[in-house]
Amino acid sequence: MDLIEKALARGARALSEYESKQLLAASGIPVTREVLATSAAEAADAAETIGFPVAIKGSGAELMHKTEAGAVVLNIMDAAGAAAAFERLAEKLGDRFEGVLVSEMVSAKRELVLGLHREPQFGPCVMLGIGGVMTEILNDTAFRVAPFDAAEARDMADELRANKIFAPFRGEAAVDMESLRKCLTALGDLALSREEIREIDINPMMIRPDGRLVAVDALVVLDGGDR
Repeated sequence: MDLIEKALARGARALSEYESKQLLAASGIPVTREVLATSAAEAADAAETIGFPVAIKGSGAELMHKTEAGAVVLNIMDAAGAAAAFERLAEKLGDRFEGVLVSEMVSAKRELVLGLHREPQFGPCVMLGIGGVMTEILNDTAFRVAPFDAAEARDMADELRANKIFAPFRGEAAVDMESLRKCLTALGDLALSREEIREIDINPMMIRPDGRLVAVDALVVLDGGDR
C-alpha cells in the first residue's frame, strides 16, 4: 500500500507532515531536508547529519496544527539541544506524540502559500498566495481549477497584488518561476490522480535567497478517514 492507502486503512484524517512532504516530493515539489526520529538519540544523530541549526517538530497522526499545540522548537544549535527537545515534546504531547521531525532551518524573507481544495461544484481548485503569518491578513490569492497548464500557472502569479515578490528583492534573486509553475500544476495533477485527497496546504513555501522554492510545512487532508 502507498502512503494514502495506509493512512486511510488506519482511519487517519490526514497524512502527517512527514508523509505529506513525501507525497509532495514524489510529485516534484521541493521540500525541506528532514528526518523522522522516534528516540532522543535518533533526533540528535539526525540533527548532526542535517547540520545546525535545525527545527524539531512533534509528529503524530493528530498533530495537524503543530504551532498552535506548541509542538515546534526552532534554532537548535547542537545534538544535546535536539535530544532535549525530543524529551520535552514527548512529555508535553503525551498520547499524541509519535516522534519528531528534525528539519533544516530555512532562512528567507519571502513566503508563499500553495494549496488545493476539492470543491463540490468545480472539482480540485489550486491556490497561490502570499504566505506565512500574513496569509489571512492580506488575503492576496489566485485560483485555478485543475487541470491547467504552465501559462495559466504563470497568470496566477501575475494576478497577485503583491506580485513584485517574485522579482529580485533586497539583494535576493528573482523567484525560479519555472519551479513555481511546476509546483502549481503538480498540485492539480495530484488531485486529479488521487480522489482521496480533499485538501493540501503548503504554508509556508519559502523563497530562498537564490530564488529556489522549498516547502517548510505541509498538510494533506484526506476523504474517507474517520472524522
